[in-house]
Amino acid sequence: MRALFVQHDHVSPLGPVGERFAHHGIEIETMQVVPASSFRRPDVAADFPSLDGFDVVVPLGAPWGAWDDARIGTWLLPEIDWLRRAHSGGMPVLGICFGGQLLARALGGGVAPAPASEIGWHAVWSDEPELVGEGPWFQFHYDRWSLPPGAREIARNPAASQAFVIGRSLAVQFHPELDAAGLVGWLEEGGERQVRAAGLDPDVMLAQTRAAEPAALARTHALVDAFLRDVAGVLPG
Repeated sequence: MRALFVQHDHVSPLGPVGERFAHHGIEIETMQVVPASSFRRPDVAADFPSLDGFDVVVPLGAPWGAWDDARIGTWLLPEIDWLRRAHSGGMPVLGICFGGQLLARALGGGVAPAPASEIGWHAVWSDEPELVGEGPWFQFHYDRWSLPPGAREIARNPAASQAFVIGRSLAVQFHPELDAAGLVGWLEEGGERQVRAAGLDPDVMLAQTRAAEPAALARTHALVDAFLRDVAGVLPG
């Protein structure tokens, strides 16, 4: 069994999500869309591979808006079309934050800037805690999706819809892949300024993330297991 993880930038590690896929014996392949040298100008050429030979696709987060066709340019609409073809062909998709927003667009929903950012550790209200636990989960987003037709929203909070299921695919607005090492990368690549601009303390956020790691790891493992078993149907029940 093979999974393709789409890393949209150079600071999007697979983290505990990738580790849990590997735990189940799933071979992981990665694709990085925007190289580090183009991080400030993400309009680069990108060829999305054939889906033949893959069993699951996982588009990860990104620091850009999933609605921002003008800034992202060359690769955004092709990736949306690629995810649409993956899902319509029966390929399970686990969309994380930006990746979940792209899935929403691909299937007929929308993405737009939210009234306020959501940064740091936040609880969600889940209808199916056996699939998406109530957290807290790490958030770092300025946008939010509108649900695509036929999607079933299963988690939310006052800021935004937080998870939906459609067919064999799951989208989450938060970052189950985030651990302390990943947060360090984000903070060093402009995230510290964004955190401070939101009136938050990045040092406290990092210390909190380190302290939360054991519990967050367990939540992430449970989410990945339930996705692979109950939504994607690639693990035995």
